[in-house]
Order: sequence, then C-alpha cells, then structure tokens
Amino acid sequence: MSDAVTRVSVEIAGKEISLETGKLAKQASGAVVVRSGDTMVLCTATAGNVRDVDFLPLTVDVEERMYAAGKIPGSFFKREGRAGEKATLTARLIDRPVRPLFPKGWRYETQLVALPISVDHENPYDILAMNGASAALMVSHIPFPAPVGAVRIGKIHGNFVINPNEEDLVDNTDLDLIVAGTEDAILMVEAGANEIPEAEILDALDIAHDAIKKLCAAQRELAEKAGKPKIEVDVPQVDPELYEQVKASHGAALDAATQVEDKLARQDATKAVEEEVLAQYAPDPEADDHADCRAAAQRVFDALEKTLIRERIAVQKKRPDGRSAEEIRPIAIEVGVAARAHGSALFTRGQTQALSVVALGTTREEMRLDTLGLETAKRYFHHYNFPPFSVGEAGFMRGPKRRDIGHGALAERALVPMIPSQEEFPYTIRVVSDILESNGSSSMASVCGSSLSLMDAGVPVKSTVAGIAMGLIKEGDEYIVLTDIAGVEDHLGDMDFKVAGTERGITALQMDIKITGVTFDILRDALSQAKTARTFILGEMAKVIDAPRAELSKHAPRISTIKIDPEKIGLLIGKGGETIRALQEEFEAQIDVNDEGQVLVYAANGEQGEALVDRIRSMTKEVEVGDEFTGKVVKTTTFGAFIELSKGTDGLLHISNVSPGTRIDSVEDVLDKGDELHVRVVEVDRERGRIGLRLADDPAVLGKTAEELADVGSGDPGPRRDRGDRGGRDGRDRGRPRDRGGPDGGRDGARVRDRDPDRPRY
Repeated sequence: MSDAVTRVSVEIAGKEISLETGKLAKQASGAVVVRSGDTMVLCTATAGNVRDVDFLPLTVDVEERMYAAGKIPGSFFKREGRAGEKATLTARLIDRPVRPLFPKGWRYETQLVALPISVDHENPYDILAMNGASAALMVSHIPFPAPVGAVRIGKIHGNFVINPNEEDLVDNTDLDLIVAGTEDAILMVEAGANEIPEAEILDALDIAHDAIKKLCAAQRELAEKAGKPKIEVDVPQVDPELYEQVKASHGAALDAATQVEDKLARQDATKAVEEEVLAQYAPDPEADDHADCRAAAQRVFDALEKTLIRERIAVQKKRPDGRSAEEIRPIAIEVGVAARAHGSALFTRGQTQALSVVALGTTREEMRLDTLGLETAKRYFHHYNFPPFSVGEAGFMRGPKRRDIGHGALAERALVPMIPSQEEFPYTIRVVSDILESNGSSSMASVCGSSLSLMDAGVPVKSTVAGIAMGLIKEGDEYIVLTDIAGVEDHLGDMDFKVAGTERGITALQMDIKITGVTFDILRDALSQAKTARTFILGEMAKVIDAPRAELSKHAPRISTIKIDPEKIGLLIGKGGETIRALQEEFEAQIDVNDEGQVLVYAANGEQGEALVDRIRSMTKEVEVGDEFTGKVVKTTTFGAFIELSKGTDGLLHISNVSPGTRIDSVEDVLDKGDELHVRVVEVDRERGRIGLRLADDPAVLGKTAEELADVGSGDPGPRRDRGDRGGRDGRDRGRPRDRGGPDGGRDGARVRDRDPDRPRY
C-alpha cells in the first residue's frame, strides 16, 4: 500500500480550500481530508457487496464529533448518539447532488461518511463535507462520472459573499444559499432568505457556478494524481424489440391508465397493466431465465410509462390530472380546527393536505442546541411529519426520517424571517405540520398551513408566507415548466423546484435537478412562474385570514415584559429567592429576570399577568413626589407611622398627618399595625433615604400637582426606610433602624426612639 500523500488546493474568494488524500483512512476506497482555515473534514467513500435491488443502495452519514470544537457532549452518557439535525441536513446536502450521477446499473452497497475533525467556527464544515465527499468518490474505484463542487453565497450588508464566515451567517446575512453542481450545470440549490427578489437569486446562482467550476477542476486534478481505476458497470438496457411489442400490446391500456385523474385510482389502473405485461412476457416462473425475462419486461414497462406521461405533458400539454401547465389544484383552507391548540390551520391543495398546529411556551422551553456550530438555542422551530397513511400505505412510525427533518427545516427557513423578535413577542414557538394526505408538494403545503396557523395563534408575523413546488419536463431543446407538481410529475420529471416567500420576495428555496442542460433561462422562467403562483395562493389565504389575530388564544400562556432598574433585581428576588417565589405562588405565574433588568412574566391568563406586572412595577419603581400607594402600616412610633409602599420601601406618615384637622396624642389611637392606607408621596429625600407621606384624601394635598406638593411638606419625615436601597441585592432591610428613642441622632440624623415615655433617659 502506497504511503504517498497527494494534496491540491484552490483559492475561493480569497480563502484556500485544500484536498488531501493518502494519509488518513487508507483502507477506504477513497478518503480525502478537505480543509479551509482550521476546519477539517475527513470524507470517505466505500463500496460493499452487490445488492439485488432496483434502486441505488447509497447511504450518506455525517458523524459530528464534539471534540472538533473542543466540546464534551452534553448528554447523560457524554458521548455522541444518533445524528443531530445539522448532521442530518448536511448528509442530505451531500446525497442530493451526487445520487443522480451514479450509473443506472450500479447496485453495490455504497457509503459516504463525512467526519468533521476540527471546526474553527469561521469556516462552516457543511460546504467542505460536500466537496470532500465528491472528491472521495473521484479518487475511489467507484464509477462516479464527474466531480461535484459546492459553495455558499451570503448577502452581507447588501453584497454577495462567497463562503461567508459562520458568525456573519448567524447574525448578518439576508441570504444563505448553498449551490452544488458540475462544471456544466447546477444540480442542487438550498436557500433561506429574507425576502430576496428572484432576479438577485439568479445573480447569486451565476456567481456560485463560477466558483463551483474551480472546485471541480481541483477534484479532477486530485483524481488524475491519486485516483484508482474505476469498476466497469454493465448498465441494463431496454430491449428495443421487446419495447415495441409491449407498446403494441399494452400501450393503449397504459396510456388510458395513466390519464386517470385520481391518484389512487391511477396507481391501481397502472398496476393492473403492469401485472398483465409481466404475466405475458415472463410467463413461466419455473423457467431458468424467468428472472431475466421479468427484469427485462419491467424495464420496458417503466420506460414506456415514463415516455407516455412525459410526451403527453411536453407535446400535448396535458398533465396526468388534466391540468394546464400553470394551473394550481383546488385550494381549501380552514383555521382554528384544533380547539385547544394555540393556533391551527388545515391547508388542502388537491390531494395534498397539511394540518399545522402552533404551541406557544415560555423562553425556558426554547430548543437548546448541542452542536458544533455557534448557535446554542432556537426559540422558533418547525417539525414535519409524514405518516405512511398519508399515501395509503402501512409502515413503521419510529421517529422522524431524514426526509421529515429536511422538509421541516425547509419550512422553518421559509418562516423564520417573518417571526417577530423576542422583544416584540417573548414566546418560544413550535409549529408542527402533520401531512394527512399527500400527492406532491407536501412541504410547501406545510409552509402555507404553518403561516396560517401562526396568524390564527395571534403571533405578530411580519407577513404571510406561501410555498409552491415547480417541475420541469425537458425533451431536447423543448421544455415545459409545471406549476404545483403532483407526485407522478415529481417522480418522472427532470426538476423539483420548491419556492416559498411573501409578496415582496423569496424566503426559502430548494431545487433538485436530475438532468444536465437546465439553463438560466429555464430557471428564470421557473422563478417567474412560481412568483405568479405564490401571489395567487397568498390571495386565497388572505380570504380566510389576512392578519394575525388581535389576541392570543385563551388557552395560550400570557407573557408580559417589564424593564426594571438592574439595581432593583435583588429587591425583586429577595433573600434566597423568597420574594420572587412568593409572587409566583400568589399570582400562579412564572417570573424570569435577566441581568439587564428585563423581567418576563408568564401567567395563565391576562388578568393575573397584568396584576403581577403592576405589583413588580410598584415594587421596583423609583418613588417620586405625587405618586399614590395603597400600603400597610408596618410600624407605629411616637412621631408617626411607617407605611410599606412596596417590598423593601417604606414612607413615613407623620403624626400630624394621621388625622388631618384633628390633633392626636398617639398614633395608636387611630392606626394599628396592618391597617391599609391610601397615601400620597409629598417629599423624597434621596440622600437621606427618607420619604414623606400624606393621606391621599387630605385636603392639603388633594388635587395638587407634584410641583405644588413640594410646598406642602410632610412634617418630620423621620428615619430612612428604603430597605431595598440599604438591604443590597436580596432586598432585606439590614439597615432598618432599631427602636432606641426619639428622633435626634442615629446614622442618618434621625434615629428612632420608640420607648416608654416614663422610662428614664440615659
């Protein structure tokens, strides 16, 4: 085994990307380490045994290792488990552009593995993994025909940037566009955008393809220097003589079967013709050549079915369900279908139906991310489920499949730009789309349904989002772009192009192309046609609900926000959390406070939430002259009564003001500890921490402005009583005056003396 190390490199947008083989994982058929900066990904390609299947047995795995970013996994077991969402989405990004390029007869068990071994949080590993997987195939003995390059385009401060830094992707970009392709054509597009116009998307694709060509050239250079001889593949061919025989005997029946409009009825009719063909052209199960005859007949039938449907669409301009090229299937919309959910919508388009439901929660319920990336949490997330009954089948339901995760991420990207900020709407938002029926475009139905359900929940989204799936049939130089493709058009067509957005622009894009020769003119037509369809669907959605509901569901938690002085946080929390716990128990609510003084109040209903916010505001508000409070008498003295205005802050009602117009000898003659009084602040001495009060209905203060109250006076204000200011963060009155006599001295010049008047003075 050779120990020679081969390395090539290419510069993309001022950054070097290197491809190295011959050092690591040398027993794999192909192994390449791709590097940019300090981000390194080991990519391998291996082929196993031949499988007797009628599909490409390709598996792509992305194995994130937390050590790559200097982290220890956060699970109980402290080791990596099943692939996370980021790894799954990256595996799909690798799979989608390379799968169509494998030879049709390749039936070897094939596995691509991408292992990030170093992540610098500047160069994202997903783009490197896509290029590395293609390079590993190119240097392996697997007959992969052409290299696939991949780049990311961001739009930062109004300019397109190739392979932007990860920090800019998180905070600054209006476009996150991933493009993969060969030297000749674009094969895959995946994008999230902030209402980007169609013309700008085309410009970004053009820029991306120029960089892709350089990456493909580097992979070819590596393969020329270190590539292994390729395995020869015997590609099964359609027997032209048998094709004509089957066409003559069953062509008319198959043509009629494939024109049945209902999906399930069309499948049954087509299946019946297929069984007749196999029975006629592979009749003897005991014959030695039965398997070969059956396989040959199956290839002919599949080719004939594909030809009939494609020619009918391209030449006769007639789709399997009878629609014209730009016609959208009938749309039905209903909101509020789940009575106890916080928001819900049922979106039906033809035979595709999505139930989208919103659940609102507190910020404590946000999704924590334990990944190799910079993001650590998400407060909006979208989950997509595709149960087997949606297509009339029975199957296992053991958690989300890769397709479910991919479609959920696509819908999430489409809606994220329209979600209000946490300051505007301090909730965690989860949307779930359950596909109840499917005949194509289910991911775009989930986008429409989820946008409707968010508005039904009262989430103040910035705009409504709709999605549409476009298709393509291309024969020679002739082509036709199809709007709102059904399942059979996706299966037999040349392109699956999903576009989601608002009236102003695109918010998400996903494109998979199965053929070469899709030009920018075709893409321009597809984007234009998609915009027309999107505008129509937005209009249909607006007929049902055209703006977020003014109020949240009565079943949704009520979240209020209030900003307090950070120095008052301790007052709100109390010693050992006693104050905040007492408030939560009293109001049956939850309180969160951060170091900046932002307080979030979560209550079961609006009335409780407002009452708690008022209490917190009164507790933490800086007392001003003219403020009114209803407080309890917490202490009586020879010179007045101390009234608790808020937790930790007292004011003094002088004895002369306890009973206006009447002279009293003792405060206790009128007031007892625990009595509630409605008082007004007439004096605030912040330097000495003293607050003077009058009864709110005292004629001397009734109706007077704050400026006029300054001339009224409060009598002797006595000692400082602002326990919060003197008690530190826990809000306790550690500096509370002791009962040591009359008001002539002490720490602030007004020491309290509350003693028996007959007791001798020392």
